[in-house]
Amino acid sequence: MGGGRVEEDLRGLGLKIVVSAKNGSRDFECDPGEKILHAGLRRGVELPYECATGTCGTCKAKLVSGRTESAWADAPGGRYLKSAGEFLMCQSVAHDDCALEVGGTLKPREPGAVAPRAFGGVVRGLRRLTHDVLAFDLALDTPVDFEAGQFALITVPGIAGARAYSMVNFDRRAERLSFVVKKKPGGAVSEWLFGDRVEGARLGVFAPMGHATFQPDAGKHVLCIAGGSGIAGMMSILSLACEADHFTRWDGHVFFGVRTERDIFFLDELAAFRARYPERLAMTIALSDEDVPASLSAAHPEFSFARGFVHAVAGERMAGRFAGVRAWVAGPPPMVDASLRLLLREARLPPADIRYDKFS
Repeated sequence: MGGGRVEEDLRGLGLKIVVSAKNGSRDFECDPGEKILHAGLRRGVELPYECATGTCGTCKAKLVSGRTESAWADAPGGRYLKSAGEFLMCQSVAHDDCALEVGGTLKPREPGAVAPRAFGGVVRGLRRLTHDVLAFDLALDTPVDFEAGQFALITVPGIAGARAYSMVNFDRRAERLSFVVKKKPGGAVSEWLFGDRVEGARLGVFAPMGHATFQPDAGKHVLCIAGGSGIAGMMSILSLACEADHFTRWDGHVFFGVRTERDIFFLDELAAFRARYPERLAMTIALSDEDVPASLSAAHPEFSFARGFVHAVAGERMAGRFAGVRAWVAGPPPMVDASLRLLLREARLPPADIRYDKFS
């Protein structure tokens, strides 16, 4: 008698998760129904992840004891699981106290880094930027701090899995977050965003996430290589860099790659950044699928334009100028991979000076 009440009370208590890695173990409490990755990050345990959306497989762990269940059994990152005991922490919830093993090491959280948390927001200001790219803001339930270059996990009710989108804006104690999204054929969330009745919709948010951050006190020249909607996080970085007058002492080089002229967006916003530091902040737009129209160059003399893949254009124009540079890369995975090869093999930048978050 009364057993049902005891069981009900216990369900309200957090579950204990113990994670072992090569450099020791950490433990944290996980709320019922909370993703294991989210719980660890929220409580200061830097579990391994990249995309945090079930795609890359970086957050896979081995279950030693306890029970877990995937909230998205068909997550693409499942292809990286090699045994029945492995699972994706970004998609899994615990049903018991659990012991896990992860590869690699557990890194300490950087001093001053903001722990991510869950909250909500309402879609405002939805607008088309090109035929297949739109922008929108989320008016937040509660202000949030984040670092320039970070991203948020966005959840649409009724659609399995979160999607990762970089913040375009940079504000302290931000009451809104701004995003750009490229339409992907068959992509459930992007097709929903391009549909009807989106304005005013309530979405779930888990933020801030990501390691491709910018700190003005780093004392480095800035190199941004972005493809398509990957320019989003670069806009946040440029906002903070301009606010901090970073380009009064250090150079900035922005390479923005798109397919054709009709795919270009944010020209006015990028021009405004350049106008503040015309001597030290350079902007290059690369068109991969067509020659640069003379009318485009004439209409925008503040930019340089080039034909080619953005990583190749960046490599050509930065040749001999990589000393003292810290680079940020974002865009489609093949473009990110090509840019990383350029920066590591040709530019010979140390890994600590290459920042990227690889998600798709």
